Amino acid sequence: MKFKNIVRAIRVNVCVLTLVLGAGQALARPAPTGYAALPKQQQASLDDLERRTFEYFRDSANVTNGQIPDHWPQQPQGDYFSSIAAVGFGLTAYAIGVERGWMPRPEAVKRTLATLRFFHDAPQSDAPDATGDHGFFYHFLDMKTGMRYGARHWVELSTVDTTLLLGGVLFSESYYDRNTKDEKEIRQLADEIYRRADWQWASPRPPLVAMGWTPETGFIRADWQGYNEAMLLYVLALGSPTHAVDATAWKAWTQTYDATWGSFQGQEHLGFAPLFGHQYSHVWIDFRGIQDEYMRKRGIDYFTNSQRATLAQREYAIHNPMQWKDYGANVWGLTACNGPRAELIPGQPDRYANDPKTFYGYIARGAGLFGTIDDGTIAPTAAASSIAFVPEIVIPAIEEMKKRYADNVYTRYGFVDAFNASFDYTDRPLRTGHIVEGIGWVDTLYLGIDQGPIVAMLENYRSDFVWKIMRRNPYVREGLKRAGFTGGWLDDPAAK
Repeated sequence: MKFKNIVRAIRVNVCVLTLVLGAGQALARPAPTGYAALPKQQQASLDDLERRTFEYFRDSANVTNGQIPDHWPQQPQGDYFSSIAAVGFGLTAYAIGVERGWMPRPEAVKRTLATLRFFHDAPQSDAPDATGDHGFFYHFLDMKTGMRYGARHWVELSTVDTTLLLGGVLFSESYYDRNTKDEKEIRQLADEIYRRADWQWASPRPPLVAMGWTPETGFIRADWQGYNEAMLLYVLALGSPTHAVDATAWKAWTQTYDATWGSFQGQEHLGFAPLFGHQYSHVWIDFRGIQDEYMRKRGIDYFTNSQRATLAQREYAIHNPMQWKDYGANVWGLTACNGPRAELIPGQPDRYANDPKTFYGYIARGAGLFGTIDDGTIAPTAAASSIAFVPEIVIPAIEEMKKRYADNVYTRYGFVDAFNASFDYTDRPLRTGHIVEGIGWVDTLYLGIDQGPIVAMLENYRSDFVWKIMRRNPYVREGLKRAGFTGGWLDDPAAK
């Protein structure tokens, strides 16, 4: 009996010790952070937004050639053309859909292959109706044929839009890593498409890269210089193993930074008024903890800079200097987007001419120390695509816009491109959208280049997914290093 009592006591002590150790481990486990720490209702809301926005790319694409429309589902004046930048976002969205279980991997592979085969084999020449030249592509392409849209003189061979396309191309190269025939072909095609881009040809005033070219007039007389959405352009131009620009290109790109550094709405940062300039390059590159020479001197990184720019724009909406309706702490966001004003028709009177305030159609809206364009039009993508930077102010904005405007603004494919609560005229011609009583002007269209960052940046906020994939891309790493970036994941061999 005494032996049995001893055994029983040992068992009890072991159980107590196990419970104590288990409780200690539970106490030591770090508390959830980021997306995981959100209430389930907010997680479901963000998941719904990401899923709906992803469906834009699934439903709008021409699956035979990979083209994705600029505007959809209905173009202004019946136009219907692809945006090569939207294609880059779409390629990225397909993989996100795979990871989220919204698209089978074989379907994403099939769509990606069709896209890459088209851009790999499409006509490259100086003919006015080609798809591209010297490895670059026309800004807008015909949705069906993939040729330069209408061969119109205003459709340029765009270096920055080609860059956004290449962001999706290189992402695909790094993501589809399985040893299958189709995924091997994806990697081969992506590599050849990127290597073909002749950045040296696109630098008529070296080391800077020109904004574009047309066969009718030659190179646009402006180069990419100063802080804007073209950071990714120079990273890819520097990382090219075939046609790289000189290493001095990044220094030339940044040499005008001081002219746009300043304090706006209480935030000291490198300014660019529309928020897309603070978002696009961050879709594919994780700038947290890595710095170039300029940011080392300022003591921050580009991620922090985008945080400050976003906070400043929200503060601008709170102050609302032009007294637009509905602006505030949870209704804000200025970037390139549609607007209510229709183009002036020759021979007809301008019915907007006597407005006390100016309204616009499509334009790059923004607020900053060095220029503001604000006509009361809010673009939900401006806030939603900033979620990776400052989720604490973006999530309430997403929830407020859903709640306040309901299915007038939040529909099948997530948020419509834009709305304007101050524009309630019913006697004016509209470029797009319609007037909703009690709300104002509401767009009925979506823009691929505004939808894409929503999907990608939501996923980067949730899981770092796009950033993780691109950290191991050798061309991106090489471009960043040639630009002088150091620190963080870039110096970590495990991040490859």
